[in-house]
Amino acid sequence: MATYAGVDLGGTYVRAIVGTEAGVERGSHKQETPQGPTGIAVTEAVLETLRAACDDAGVDPTVLRGVGIGSIGPLDLAEGAVENPANLPDSIDRIPLTGPISNLVESEQVYLHNDTIAGVIGERFHNDRNPDDMAYLTISTGIGAGVCVDGHVLSGWDGNAGEVGHMTIDPAGTMECGCGKPGHWEAYCSGQNIPKYARRLYEDGDWETDLPVESEGFSAVDIYDNAGEDAFADHVIEKLNVWNSMGMANIIHSYAPLVVYVGGGVALNNPELVLEPIRERIEDRVFINIPEIKLTTLGDDVVLKGALASAMTEGTGDRARLDS
Repeated sequence: MATYAGVDLGGTYVRAIVGTEAGVERGSHKQETPQGPTGIAVTEAVLETLRAACDDAGVDPTVLRGVGIGSIGPLDLAEGAVENPANLPDSIDRIPLTGPISNLVESEQVYLHNDTIAGVIGERFHNDRNPDDMAYLTISTGIGAGVCVDGHVLSGWDGNAGEVGHMTIDPAGTMECGCGKPGHWEAYCSGQNIPKYARRLYEDGDWETDLPVESEGFSAVDIYDNAGEDAFADHVIEKLNVWNSMGMANIIHSYAPLVVYVGGGVALNNPELVLEPIRERIEDRVFINIPEIKLTTLGDDVVLKGALASAMTEGTGDRARLDS
């Protein structure tokens, strides 16, 4: 039976899994993502992780029929590399992936995707209906989406389709995104930027709160953990819900999905405070058919399982492409 591998390259961890087309997971490995000194160190960590997963599975890397990769971006798809990743130190300007992995496994069947695109591949593959029109949205350290339209997973010529976190939702540009542009969805609602936005709201108002707003360790966790108990926390969450419903409406109007799965740490840890308010507001913002909006069924493994599904299905998540 054919054997495949999936790799999840994140800003914090590198993970790899080895499995078969029958859905049997045979081995895995996880290690921290190097923070430098260069992108080559990250490439080496990816190769080490993949080798270790193969060792755990009891197979040689050259046995693998294909490898899928879900990675932080932005990507240079033509070169098979990550370029100037936002969530790693500035010294890491380029991370080669496709070429080194192809050399390791001695196969050209290596599929590189933005992590959210790997997410939608995983959701499609593991969905009972295997829908042709769907999206996967992550609300995590950053915000992004993977989209499948008419059975085609959208990647864009450079691999960077689905960067919905950089849609402008606030024309006033009150907050600046980590990419340096004003008014982006991610600047308000990503896990990394929620504390910055909360501080801005605190400074602009006359609030009494027990939240450690001015503390260096202030985080989105502080806000969501105090929902219903602190008026300022509730105010921030209400603002986030408005922006999130606007972002979701933009995705629906752009791609007309039948279902949108939502993942990422912010959503996974606070589904009643993130997803439910979107569902409540979305009818007032959307004039076309409203999709189902669901929490991902794959949890923290959505990108990793999507990468493995990509290897099995030639980068599509379409089970019809499974090799026999």
